[in-house]
Amino acid sequence: MSLPLHERIGTSDSFVRVTTGDADAATQSAPLIPDRFPRAGEQYRFHFDMTKCIGCRSCEVACNEQNGNPATIHWRRIGEIEGGEWPHTRRHYLSMGCNHCLDPDCLRGCPVNAYTKDPLTGIVLHSAEACIGCQYCVWNCPYSVPQFNPERGVVGKCDMCYGRLAEGFEPACVNACPERAIEVEIVNIAEWRADYSAAESPGMPAAGQTLSTTRITLPKNTSVVLERVDTDRIRPEHAHLSLVLMTVLMQMVIGSLFGVLLFHAAGKGVLTILLFATSIALNISVFHLGRPAYAWRALKMWRRSWLSREVLLFGLFSGALALATATSWVRIFPQGAPVVLGWLALIAGLSGIVASAFIYLVPARPAWNMVHTPTDFLLSAALLGFACTPLMIQTGPPWNARLLWLSGFSWTANLGIKLLRLYHANLFEKRASAALLCTPRLRALLLMSFALVGLAMLCAGNHAALASAFAVCGVLLSRYLFFVSVVPLNMALTFVRGGHE
Repeated sequence: MSLPLHERIGTSDSFVRVTTGDADAATQSAPLIPDRFPRAGEQYRFHFDMTKCIGCRSCEVACNEQNGNPATIHWRRIGEIEGGEWPHTRRHYLSMGCNHCLDPDCLRGCPVNAYTKDPLTGIVLHSAEACIGCQYCVWNCPYSVPQFNPERGVVGKCDMCYGRLAEGFEPACVNACPERAIEVEIVNIAEWRADYSAAESPGMPAAGQTLSTTRITLPKNTSVVLERVDTDRIRPEHAHLSLVLMTVLMQMVIGSLFGVLLFHAAGKGVLTILLFATSIALNISVFHLGRPAYAWRALKMWRRSWLSREVLLFGLFSGALALATATSWVRIFPQGAPVVLGWLALIAGLSGIVASAFIYLVPARPAWNMVHTPTDFLLSAALLGFACTPLMIQTGPPWNARLLWLSGFSWTANLGIKLLRLYHANLFEKRASAALLCTPRLRALLLMSFALVGLAMLCAGNHAALASAFAVCGVLLSRYLFFVSVVPLNMALTFVRGGHE
């Protein structure tokens, strides 16, 4: 007969330790998980003792074996911090799984409600069944705890080996550590909210953003300043090409719709072209998902998730634009119906662009989390719209060229100011983004994007096809750099990144 969960925890013979000496017998036989279940106002947490960790990576290996993860995915990771001058140097290691935060950003941003905070244990759980692989939680978490598995098409993360805890066994990482540097504790939630300073550590993002519950024991009585060892190993992030294409194409369509409505040229042919481009953009967007067949689930959490709001607003834009196109072809509707529906579609589209920009305004990605992001998205729509409108309506008023120049100058100034702010920022991750953009390949692409937008401005009014082509290519390059140059907050990593090398 099986015992209830709160009775099973702590009764397993996994607490028995084989020891050969008497001096450390009590320490070696002490349980590494609590002998009781959390009560009301309490939850489980990890405790990591930095003074004991030797960086052997046994916890990493045990975690991967327990969860069947490939070598390139680490739900628990080892990092290094060091300081001093030779020969008086100090080096310590960090071991981090999920921090099971009190205010987890992964849960807050998920558009499909795949995350829950277990009411009994406080463990942040992730449902692979509900997940659509949008990776928004990966962007939101300041510790980069959730990790995308391209083979499965979903995100995964540490759940403190919930099943093992339920049976009274330690999590795999706790059980595998030869130095007993990791254990599970019970924390009083109210007391931890009042003082979470024990979660702070060199080489870790500030704990206050999500209220990490992991308690870290730091070395005592050291005058050496400890710093991360991987500051010169910053690499470009994933390009997310489907998002590059989708965001630029949607901004081009919405900007062009504004142009044709402004110039009173919303004919049936133009609206049909814009509707066709919209359908292409929305179909491209699903290729970003690990499980594109479940893309419809992204509408679920529109009350709190900006990703859900983006999907909803772009869907409304597409629907209104389809109605405007249909009424322009069928003469039984009032003559002004396509224009009215076009303006309604434009409102939904501009709102969708703003929602799209807010997806990237996350503290965990500092180079994105700036006013320049929504400004860039809106100015890109204006630039692309005024560049492409003359191409669709064959002719336009002379002041269209001036609007293109204005939007082009504004777009260039916005990105230029952003680069200067990144370069002179106090935060390491922002300076690292600027440094990435100064590497030879990315610098060449950056200069090319500015040059292409400049050429689009020069061609305005005389060569509509060239102006639109240059503008689209320039914005595409800039958006590609937007994704690859961001440096996320993260824990300190090691000189060698395991399976990523």
